[in-house]
Amino acid sequence: MRIWDINPGYLNRQSLLGEHRELHGLVSIMVNNKKGYSKHPETLRWIGYGWAINIRHKQLVSEMELRGYTDKSPVRTRSNKLIWPEKYIDSPYEQFEILKKKYVGKESGRIVLPKSAQELWAQHKYSVMARDYNLYKQIASDMSTINNEQDFSSFVVKLINILRMEPDDKARRNTLQHMWGYVSKYSDLTGNELNNMDQKCLLKKIQDLSKENNEEYLMHSTALSELVVWF
Repeated sequence: MRIWDINPGYLNRQSLLGEHRELHGLVSIMVNNKKGYSKHPETLRWIGYGWAINIRHKQLVSEMELRGYTDKSPVRTRSNKLIWPEKYIDSPYEQFEILKKKYVGKESGRIVLPKSAQELWAQHKYSVMARDYNLYKQIASDMSTINNEQDFSSFVVKLINILRMEPDDKARRNTLQHMWGYVSKYSDLTGNELNNMDQKCLLKKIQDLSKENNEEYLMHSTALSELVVWF
């Protein structure tokens, strides 16, 4: 049993669907007191964090839907709102390393596994911008200070913690405008139509245009799926 902490966009089809199944098994243990893997370390670290496991499920579902799958199995756990497990079975950095070995000769996820902190940042920048634009600018200016594996490992944890925060409505709107710049050439929407569009609808339009036109930068962005979770 494994519930990953990194963004589901990094998981290939088999890993993504596999985590979704295992998450429902974990929820069954939490809700129905099923024995199964009740003593498994992964289970133990999520017990009591019903709200967080619900959000993780939504992250998986939004990624699945981006890839054409339909989920009909909602998770309704709610305990300890806004609180996430503090412990990892494997650190997020180690999770990337596990996937790199696991995917040798196999299909990869939607987002390429990062080879550097700069590549990781490019993949997460719009998710961070949607939370706090000043934080986005601060991290962008600090990128040159990440010089070794330990710095990289700490940076991964920092980004994961930021993405566990709910986006700011104004910052998210600004972020969607930035993302729209990559796909606007494929659309005939007018400026007024764009400004009056609901944020959720705008994100869906960005998703559709990104997929239809294989807009590489956005297709490798965590924001393309994870922002859906918070509407």
